[in-house]
Amino acid sequence: MNTTAMSPLTVTPLGFIPDLKNATLVPFNETACENWKEIHHLVFHVANICFAVGLVIPTTLNLHMIFLRGLLTIGCALFIIWATLYRCALDIMIWNSVFLVVNLLHFIYLLYKRRPIKIEKELSSLYRRMFEPLHVPPELFQRLTGQFCNIQTLKTGQAYAAEDKTSVDDRLSILLKGKMKVSYRGHFLHNIYPCAFIDSPEFRSTQMNRGEKFQVTIIADDNCKFLCWSRERLTYFLESEPFLCEIFKYLIGKDITNKLYSLNDPTLNDKASKKLDRQPSLCSQLSVMQMRNSIASTSDSEDGLQMFLRGTSSASSLRNNQQEFYNAYGVSRLQHDVFC
Repeated sequence: MNTTAMSPLTVTPLGFIPDLKNATLVPFNETACENWKEIHHLVFHVANICFAVGLVIPTTLNLHMIFLRGLLTIGCALFIIWATLYRCALDIMIWNSVFLVVNLLHFIYLLYKRRPIKIEKELSSLYRRMFEPLHVPPELFQRLTGQFCNIQTLKTGQAYAAEDKTSVDDRLSILLKGKMKVSYRGHFLHNIYPCAFIDSPEFRSTQMNRGEKFQVTIIADDNCKFLCWSRERLTYFLESEPFLCEIFKYLIGKDITNKLYSLNDPTLNDKASKKLDRQPSLCSQLSVMQMRNSIASTSDSEDGLQMFLRGTSSASSLRNNQQEFYNAYGVSRLQHDVFC
Protein backbone atom coordinates (compact mmCIF):
# COMPACT_ATOMS: atom_id res chain seq x y z
CA MET A 1 0.00 0.00 0.00
CA ASN A 2 1.40 3.34 -1.02
CA THR A 3 1.64 5.44 2.07
CA THR A 4 2.30 8.56 0.00
CA ALA A 5 -1.10 8.43 -1.67
CA MET A 6 -2.98 11.64 -1.29
CA SER A 7 -6.29 11.67 0.51
CA PRO A 8 -9.22 12.77 -1.55
CA LEU A 9 -9.90 15.45 1.11
CA THR A 10 -7.39 18.26 0.96
CA VAL A 11 -6.78 20.03 4.23
CA THR A 12 -5.72 23.68 4.10
CA PRO A 13 -3.29 24.70 6.84
CA LEU A 14 -4.52 27.39 9.18
CA GLY A 15 -1.61 29.64 8.40
CA PHE A 16 -2.07 29.46 4.66
CA ILE A 17 -2.20 32.79 2.83
CA PRO A 18 -3.39 32.74 -0.78
CA ASP A 19 -1.06 34.12 -3.42
CA LEU A 20 -2.76 37.27 -4.56
CA LYS A 21 0.06 38.26 -6.87
CA ASN A 22 -0.57 35.37 -9.23
CA ALA A 23 -4.37 35.73 -9.18
CA THR A 24 -6.00 36.21 -12.57
CA LEU A 25 -7.91 39.50 -12.84
CA VAL A 26 -10.80 40.17 -15.19
CA PRO A 27 -9.90 43.00 -17.59
CA PHE A 28 -11.89 46.18 -17.29
CA ASN A 29 -12.89 46.07 -20.95
CA GLU A 30 -14.80 42.80 -20.45
CA THR A 31 -18.24 42.44 -18.79
CA ALA A 32 -19.52 39.74 -16.45
CA CYS A 33 -22.77 39.51 -18.52
CA GLU A 34 -21.31 38.23 -21.78
CA ASN A 35 -24.62 36.87 -23.02
CA TRP A 36 -27.64 39.08 -22.29
CA LYS A 37 -30.91 37.25 -21.94
CA GLU A 38 -33.75 37.92 -24.31
CA ILE A 39 -36.08 40.86 -23.66
CA HIS A 40 -39.04 40.02 -21.45
CA HIS A 41 -42.57 39.90 -22.72
CA LEU A 42 -44.54 43.08 -23.39
CA VAL A 43 -46.73 42.41 -20.33
CA PHE A 44 -43.67 42.86 -18.09
CA HIS A 45 -42.90 46.28 -19.56
CA VAL A 46 -46.50 47.50 -19.38
CA ALA A 47 -46.56 46.56 -15.68
CA ASN A 48 -43.43 48.63 -15.03
CA ILE A 49 -44.86 51.53 -17.00
CA CYS A 50 -47.89 51.49 -14.68
CA PHE A 51 -45.59 51.63 -11.65
CA ALA A 52 -43.59 54.50 -13.15
CA VAL A 53 -46.65 56.57 -14.06
CA GLY A 54 -48.18 56.02 -10.63
CA LEU A 55 -45.03 57.21 -8.86
CA VAL A 56 -44.66 60.42 -10.89
CA ILE A 57 -48.25 61.65 -10.38
CA PRO A 58 -47.96 65.04 -8.58
CA THR A 59 -49.32 65.18 -5.06
CA THR A 60 -51.09 68.46 -5.90
CA LEU A 61 -53.58 66.50 -7.97
CA ASN A 62 -56.86 66.11 -6.09
CA LEU A 63 -57.21 62.37 -6.76
CA HIS A 64 -53.52 61.46 -6.84
CA MET A 65 -53.78 58.73 -4.19
CA ILE A 66 -56.65 57.04 -6.03
CA PHE A 67 -54.69 57.12 -9.31
CA LEU A 68 -51.55 55.84 -7.56
CA ARG A 69 -53.30 52.88 -5.91
CA GLY A 70 -55.18 52.09 -9.13
CA LEU A 71 -52.01 52.01 -11.25
CA LEU A 72 -50.18 49.93 -8.64
CA THR A 73 -53.06 47.45 -8.66
CA ILE A 74 -52.97 47.18 -12.45
CA GLY A 75 -49.19 46.78 -12.41
CA CYS A 76 -49.32 43.97 -9.84
CA ALA A 77 -52.02 42.18 -11.86
CA LEU A 78 -49.87 42.36 -15.00
CA PHE A 79 -46.86 41.05 -13.08
CA ILE A 80 -48.92 38.07 -11.93
CA ILE A 81 -49.94 37.36 -15.54
CA TRP A 82 -46.32 37.65 -16.71
CA ALA A 83 -44.93 35.45 -13.94
CA THR A 84 -47.63 32.79 -14.46
CA LEU A 85 -47.82 32.55 -18.26
CA TYR A 86 -44.38 33.56 -19.45
CA ARG A 87 -41.87 32.90 -16.64
CA CYS A 88 -43.49 30.14 -14.57
CA ALA A 89 -42.02 31.83 -11.47
CA LEU A 90 -44.02 30.87 -8.41
CA ASP A 91 -42.27 33.27 -6.02
CA ILE A 92 -42.87 36.31 -8.27
CA MET A 93 -46.52 35.36 -8.60
CA ILE A 94 -47.00 34.97 -4.83
CA TRP A 95 -45.34 38.28 -3.89
CA ASN A 96 -47.29 40.25 -6.48
CA SER A 97 -50.51 38.59 -5.36
CA VAL A 98 -49.86 39.97 -1.86
CA PHE A 99 -49.12 43.43 -3.28
CA LEU A 100 -52.25 43.23 -5.43
CA VAL A 101 -54.51 42.53 -2.44
CA VAL A 102 -52.99 45.36 -0.35
CA ASN A 103 -53.28 47.96 -3.11
CA LEU A 104 -56.75 46.83 -4.12
CA LEU A 105 -58.03 47.23 -0.55
CA HIS A 106 -56.53 50.72 -0.36
CA PHE A 107 -58.06 51.59 -3.73
CA ILE A 108 -61.54 50.45 -2.67
CA TYR A 109 -61.28 52.35 0.63
CA LEU A 110 -60.27 55.58 -1.13
CA LEU A 111 -63.18 55.25 -3.55
CA TYR A 112 -65.52 54.67 -0.62
CA LYS A 113 -64.33 57.87 1.07
CA ARG A 114 -64.92 59.82 -2.14
CA ARG A 115 -68.43 58.50 -2.63
CA PRO A 116 -71.13 61.17 -3.06
CA ILE A 117 -72.93 61.87 0.21
CA LYS A 118 -76.68 61.99 -0.09
CA ILE A 119 -78.27 64.57 2.17
CA GLU A 120 -81.98 64.25 2.82
CA LYS A 121 -84.13 66.59 0.79
CA GLU A 122 -85.55 68.20 3.92
CA LEU A 123 -82.03 68.98 5.20
CA SER A 124 -80.38 70.06 1.93
CA SER A 125 -81.49 73.69 2.28
CA LEU A 126 -80.24 73.78 5.87
CA TYR A 127 -76.85 72.43 4.81
CA ARG A 128 -76.46 74.88 1.91
CA ARG A 129 -77.41 77.95 3.96
CA MET A 130 -75.74 77.27 7.30
CA PHE A 131 -73.04 74.60 7.12
CA GLU A 132 -71.69 74.49 3.57
CA PRO A 133 -70.48 78.15 3.62
CA LEU A 134 -68.43 77.22 6.72
CA HIS A 135 -66.80 74.29 4.88
CA VAL A 136 -68.43 71.55 6.90
CA PRO A 137 -67.95 68.31 4.88
CA PRO A 138 -71.17 66.55 3.81
CA GLU A 139 -70.14 63.36 5.62
CA LEU A 140 -69.68 65.28 8.89
CA PHE A 141 -73.06 66.96 8.46
CA GLN A 142 -74.59 63.55 7.80
CA ARG A 143 -73.10 62.22 11.04
CA LEU A 144 -74.44 65.25 12.89
CA THR A 145 -77.99 64.84 11.59
CA GLY A 146 -78.21 61.08 11.22
CA GLN A 147 -77.54 59.56 14.64
CA PHE A 148 -79.15 61.38 17.55
CA CYS A 149 -81.71 63.77 16.12
CA ASN A 150 -85.09 63.62 14.44
CA ILE A 151 -87.46 65.79 12.45
CA GLN A 152 -90.60 66.85 14.28
CA THR A 153 -93.66 68.85 13.26
CA LEU A 154 -96.01 71.34 14.92
CA LYS A 155 -99.37 72.47 13.66
CA THR A 156 -100.47 76.09 13.71
CA GLY A 157 -101.07 77.25 17.26
CA GLN A 158 -99.18 74.41 18.96
CA ALA A 159 -96.51 75.40 21.48
CA TYR A 160 -92.85 74.44 21.20
CA ALA A 161 -92.19 75.79 24.70
CA ALA A 162 -94.25 77.40 27.46
CA GLU A 163 -93.11 79.95 30.01
CA ASP A 164 -91.95 78.50 33.33
CA LYS A 165 -93.10 75.01 32.29
CA THR A 166 -90.88 73.56 29.56
CA SER A 167 -87.37 72.49 30.54
CA VAL A 168 -84.45 73.86 28.54
CA ASP A 169 -82.28 70.81 29.20
CA ASP A 170 -83.92 68.43 26.75
CA ARG A 171 -83.23 69.62 23.23
CA LEU A 172 -81.84 72.09 20.72
CA SER A 173 -83.74 72.71 17.49
CA ILE A 174 -83.45 74.41 14.10
CA LEU A 175 -86.57 75.46 12.22
CA LEU A 176 -86.77 73.89 8.75
CA LYS A 177 -90.16 75.06 7.53
CA GLY A 178 -92.82 77.51 8.69
CA LYS A 179 -92.66 80.38 11.16
CA MET A 180 -92.71 80.58 14.96
CA LYS A 181 -93.64 83.45 17.26
CA VAL A 182 -91.83 84.21 20.51
CA SER A 183 -93.58 86.08 23.29
CA TYR A 184 -92.94 86.96 26.92
CA ARG A 185 -95.89 87.34 29.32
CA GLY A 186 -98.19 87.85 26.38
CA HIS A 187 -96.00 90.49 24.69
CA PHE A 188 -94.59 89.70 21.24
CA LEU A 189 -90.79 89.67 20.99
CA HIS A 190 -89.76 88.38 17.57
CA ASN A 191 -90.37 85.77 14.88
CA ILE A 192 -88.31 82.69 14.05
CA TYR A 193 -87.84 81.82 10.38
CA PRO A 194 -86.45 78.70 8.60
CA CYS A 195 -82.77 77.87 9.04
CA ALA A 196 -82.65 79.59 12.44
CA PHE A 197 -82.25 78.09 15.88
CA ILE A 198 -85.43 78.00 17.93
CA ASP A 199 -83.91 77.95 21.41
CA SER A 200 -80.34 79.21 20.96
CA PRO A 201 -80.47 81.80 23.82
CA GLU A 202 -81.59 79.14 26.28
CA PHE A 203 -78.92 76.76 25.04
CA ARG A 204 -76.11 79.27 25.57
CA SER A 205 -77.34 80.87 28.79
CA THR A 206 -78.03 77.62 30.63
CA GLN A 207 -75.04 75.48 29.64
CA MET A 208 -73.72 75.70 33.20
CA ASN A 209 -77.11 75.66 34.89
CA ARG A 210 -79.34 72.60 34.72
CA GLY A 211 -83.00 72.28 35.56
CA GLU A 212 -84.10 75.71 34.35
CA LYS A 213 -87.32 76.48 32.49
CA PHE A 214 -88.10 78.51 29.39
CA GLN A 215 -88.76 82.16 30.19
CA VAL A 216 -90.57 82.68 26.87
CA THR A 217 -93.43 81.04 25.02
CA ILE A 218 -92.72 79.78 21.50
CA ILE A 219 -95.77 79.01 19.35
CA ALA A 220 -96.01 77.78 15.76
CA ASP A 221 -97.46 80.56 13.62
CA ASP A 222 -97.67 78.17 10.62
CA ASN A 223 -97.41 74.45 10.12
CA CYS A 224 -93.79 73.99 11.20
CA LYS A 225 -91.15 71.35 10.76
CA PHE A 226 -87.93 71.45 12.77
CA LEU A 227 -84.78 69.42 13.34
CA CYS A 228 -84.41 68.46 16.99
CA TRP A 229 -81.26 67.22 18.75
CA SER A 230 -81.04 65.59 22.13
CA ARG A 231 -79.09 68.20 24.05
CA GLU A 232 -77.07 65.75 26.12
CA ARG A 233 -76.07 63.57 23.18
CA LEU A 234 -75.31 66.61 21.00
CA THR A 235 -73.00 68.03 23.67
CA TYR A 236 -71.19 64.70 23.95
CA PHE A 237 -70.80 64.49 20.16
CA LEU A 238 -69.44 68.03 19.87
CA GLU A 239 -66.81 67.27 22.51
CA SER A 240 -65.39 64.62 20.15
CA GLU A 241 -65.52 66.96 17.12
CA PRO A 242 -63.64 70.19 17.97
CA PHE A 243 -64.11 71.68 14.49
CA LEU A 244 -67.87 71.17 14.56
CA CYS A 245 -68.00 72.44 18.14
CA GLU A 246 -66.51 75.77 17.02
CA ILE A 247 -68.96 75.89 14.11
CA PHE A 248 -71.86 75.50 16.52
CA LYS A 249 -70.53 78.23 18.80
CA TYR A 250 -70.34 80.59 15.84
CA LEU A 251 -73.80 79.69 14.49
CA ILE A 252 -75.50 79.96 17.87
CA GLY A 253 -73.79 83.28 18.67
CA LYS A 254 -74.79 84.60 15.25
CA ASP A 255 -78.37 83.42 15.74
CA ILE A 256 -78.64 85.18 19.11
CA THR A 257 -77.27 88.36 17.54
CA ASN A 258 -79.91 88.12 14.79
CA LYS A 259 -82.58 87.88 17.47
CA LEU A 260 -81.22 91.03 19.10
CA TYR A 261 -81.34 92.77 15.73
CA SER A 262 -84.93 91.68 15.23
CA LEU A 263 -85.91 93.70 18.33
CA ASN A 264 -85.18 96.86 16.35
CA ASP A 265 -87.72 95.75 13.74
CA PRO A 266 -90.30 93.30 15.12
CA THR A 267 -91.86 93.09 11.62
CA LEU A 268 -88.62 91.77 10.12
CA ASN A 269 -89.74 89.55 7.24
CA ASP A 270 -88.23 86.38 5.84
CA LYS A 271 -86.42 88.21 3.04
CA ALA A 272 -84.69 90.56 5.44
CA SER A 273 -83.92 87.66 7.75
CA LYS A 274 -82.16 85.80 4.92
CA LYS A 275 -80.20 88.97 4.12
CA LEU A 276 -78.98 89.12 7.71
CA ASP A 277 -78.22 85.42 7.64
CA ARG A 278 -75.91 85.85 4.65
CA GLN A 279 -73.70 88.27 6.58
CA PRO A 280 -70.29 86.62 7.28
CA SER A 281 -70.32 87.85 10.87
CA LEU A 282 -72.89 90.19 12.33
CA CYS A 283 -70.57 90.92 15.24
CA SER A 284 -68.33 92.79 12.82
CA GLN A 285 -71.01 95.34 11.96
CA LEU A 286 -70.80 98.88 13.30
CA SER A 287 -73.92 98.65 15.44
CA VAL A 288 -72.58 95.63 17.29
CA MET A 289 -69.30 97.44 17.84
CA GLN A 290 -71.33 100.26 19.36
CA MET A 291 -72.98 97.70 21.62
CA ARG A 292 -69.60 96.36 22.73
CA ASN A 293 -68.35 99.86 23.43
CA SER A 294 -71.49 100.69 25.39
CA ILE A 295 -71.08 97.58 27.52
CA ALA A 296 -67.35 98.21 28.06
CA SER A 297 -67.82 101.85 29.03
CA THR A 298 -70.74 101.29 31.41
CA SER A 299 -70.49 99.60 34.77
CA ASP A 300 -74.02 98.23 34.42
CA SER A 301 -74.09 96.04 31.30
CA GLU A 302 -77.87 96.21 31.03
CA ASP A 303 -77.77 100.02 30.98
CA GLY A 304 -75.17 99.83 28.21
CA LEU A 305 -77.39 97.64 26.10
CA GLN A 306 -80.30 99.98 26.62
CA MET A 307 -78.14 102.92 25.56
CA PHE A 308 -77.27 101.09 22.37
CA LEU A 309 -80.87 100.19 21.61
CA ARG A 310 -82.06 103.73 22.33
CA GLY A 311 -79.48 105.04 19.87
CA THR A 312 -80.48 102.73 17.02
CA SER A 313 -84.26 102.85 17.27
CA SER A 314 -87.15 104.71 18.72
CA ALA A 315 -86.97 104.16 22.47
CA SER A 316 -90.62 104.90 23.04
CA SER A 317 -91.78 101.99 20.87
CA LEU A 318 -89.09 99.47 21.76
CA ARG A 319 -88.31 99.98 25.43
CA ASN A 320 -90.92 97.52 26.62
CA ASN A 321 -89.83 94.83 24.19
CA GLN A 322 -86.17 95.38 25.07
CA GLN A 323 -86.78 94.99 28.78
CA GLU A 324 -88.90 91.91 28.14
CA PHE A 325 -86.11 90.44 26.04
CA TYR A 326 -83.58 90.99 28.83
CA ASN A 327 -85.90 89.39 31.36
CA ALA A 328 -86.78 86.50 29.09
CA TYR A 329 -83.31 85.60 27.83
CA GLY A 330 -81.05 86.85 30.62
CA VAL A 331 -78.79 89.12 28.60
CA SER A 332 -76.47 89.62 31.57
CA ARG A 333 -75.53 85.94 31.30
CA LEU A 334 -75.36 85.99 27.50
CA GLN A 335 -73.19 89.08 26.96
CA HIS A 336 -69.89 87.24 27.37
CA ASP A 337 -70.88 84.32 25.12
CA VAL A 338 -72.37 86.42 22.33
CA PHE A 339 -70.43 89.64 22.14
CA CYS A 340 -66.96 88.81 23.54
